[in-house]
Amino acid sequence: MSYSDKPWLKSYKIGPYPLDHSLAPYPELPLYQVLDQAAEKYPTQTAILFQGRTLKYHQFKSQVDRLAAALVGLGLGKGERVCIFLPNCIEFLVGYWAVIKAGGVVVPTSVLRTDEGLLHEVGSSGSRMVICREESLERVLAIREKTQVEWIIVTSEAGYDLQGVSSALPPHTRDFRQLLNGEAQEPPQIEINPQQDLCELAFTGGATGVPKGVMLSHSNRHSVILQGLPWFMKPMLQGIAGKASVLLAISLFHTMGNYIQLSAVYLGMRIVLLPDPRDTQEIARHIQETRPFLIPGVPTQFMRLADVGLRRVNTMLFSGAAPLPLEVAAEIKRKTGMPISEGYGLTETSATTHINLSAFSRIFGFMAREKHGIGLPTPDTECKLVDPQSGQEVPFGEPGEIVLRGPQVMRGYWPEVGSGLAPGGWLSTGDIAVMDEDGYFQLVDRIKDMVNVSGMKVYTTEVDEVLFKHPGVLMAAAFGVPDPDIPGSERVIAAVQLKEEQQGQVSAQEIKDFCRLHLPPYAVPMYVEFRQEMPLTVTEKVFKKALREEAISRMKEGRQAE
Repeated sequence: MSYSDKPWLKSYKIGPYPLDHSLAPYPELPLYQVLDQAAEKYPTQTAILFQGRTLKYHQFKSQVDRLAAALVGLGLGKGERVCIFLPNCIEFLVGYWAVIKAGGVVVPTSVLRTDEGLLHEVGSSGSRMVICREESLERVLAIREKTQVEWIIVTSEAGYDLQGVSSALPPHTRDFRQLLNGEAQEPPQIEINPQQDLCELAFTGGATGVPKGVMLSHSNRHSVILQGLPWFMKPMLQGIAGKASVLLAISLFHTMGNYIQLSAVYLGMRIVLLPDPRDTQEIARHIQETRPFLIPGVPTQFMRLADVGLRRVNTMLFSGAAPLPLEVAAEIKRKTGMPISEGYGLTETSATTHINLSAFSRIFGFMAREKHGIGLPTPDTECKLVDPQSGQEVPFGEPGEIVLRGPQVMRGYWPEVGSGLAPGGWLSTGDIAVMDEDGYFQLVDRIKDMVNVSGMKVYTTEVDEVLFKHPGVLMAAAFGVPDPDIPGSERVIAAVQLKEEQQGQVSAQEIKDFCRLHLPPYAVPMYVEFRQEMPLTVTEKVFKKALREEAISRMKEGRQAE
């Protein structure tokens, strides 16, 4: 049997309920029709709850239609790019759907981007418009003359639904609130080719190099919606669609956050949107107060939640964007009483290619124990594990690079269709994983994060898992740096953030001794670096590249951790 036989299909079930092996043919529809259909089916259901303010689905669609008409009125043409430079807020959601309804392409950008990063994304995408908040206007104005930006649409910090911008706007800028409150217009009728036309140009790779624009079509995004919640929740959809809620504390600019909001709209769910993904106390409070049906998050959020007074809840927990340490998953389950599932995907795959069904089966009492890891390839996703050097498939149970293709895989890196894909549409992910006999996958490491210690491979995620077992550790990350004494070899370093009550109580030697109990000698960190806070990327991942560069810089200066 080979990977082409899709051994994971036998595990397509939630408890006793079988799931579809394929969802083909996929509908050839513009993505914005997802919102149109939700507004028709669930007009009075709350679509968005944000800081006490609400939008019903019929109101959400109406405001999207108004803004889409206004964008066309400002001269936005089909296929032209609009950068959304906003934090989590209602304007982000209205802006996203309005841009694609106007035939434009969304360029989602983090408000944590540096000026250089913002210039790169706006400039290289050729964005014609930028939507931003009033406090970011000066930053956008500073890059306008260096780019193709014609209009800047500005919203107030308080929110367009509460007040307009507080000061007079300079030329080439418009008030978001005024655009929506202008003369009512019918939404534009733009002909869309779902397979070819882009809905999104999302930049990725900033943690490992210069960010690249990922071209996602209407069909890419529509397919990945259908491959996720509507597929594996099919036995429960009658009690979820138009009724349930999702707590969204992931940045909307990030492909996972956007995937969640798209999926929620498809199912007519209420989006409980939080403004700050790093405000752990606020996330915990909303979990207890709103009791959402689904709580997605990234591992760093669950790490923090595991350390606060989280109580038992009857909800579904889902982690993505990076490997979830076993100890964190166990602590969350201990506090909430619920197992936590995982998923896997990339910006290049419109978010999701794998989903772990075992935790969901466990919730309903049909599985003795849940499996750890990223789970099964989603329907119509072809996946194989290959040797990174030879490109040959590795035997089942052995680590190899994830290579995949499917309807959710990007059209290519901007601006060339097919760029970044191998013949046949295969995408090399750069991630190492293993697959068990049931077709469940578990991440081992990023190829770039593997450490070579005198010819021995050290998977840093395995070291991370051990570090998290230490009772004093809140966050941790292992990485490699060149060994100055052995050319071609590397040393393992561990960066550790201790729990608040453990600060100053745990030594570097204790951490190293603990690792020796669980790791082979060559994988034990040579140095341990304690940090008050871990550096995070704009997508809330631990920034191993920054840790590595800082350590190399210290080595050059003759300094080192313990």
